[in-house]
Amino acid sequence: MNVCDDEPAAGSIWVPAFCRAVGAPSPTAGGDRQPWARGADNRHARDRLKWTPERPSWRTGFTDL
Repeated sequence: MNVCDDEPAAGSIWVPAFCRAVGAPSPTAGGDRQPWARGADNRHARDRLKWTPERPSWRTGFTDL
């Protein structure tokens, strides 16, 4: 299971932001998304496991690095 925050985003959005936050170079484009690729969801973890993310957004999490 992939668990995420409350603002799931495509890798093309969050990976460059993460790279900036940690001072790493952004990767080059890797091609089209595969038809089997899927996003992540935290609904199961929230509903069944009573889990909540430490930070509601990857955006705030990256700025806290």
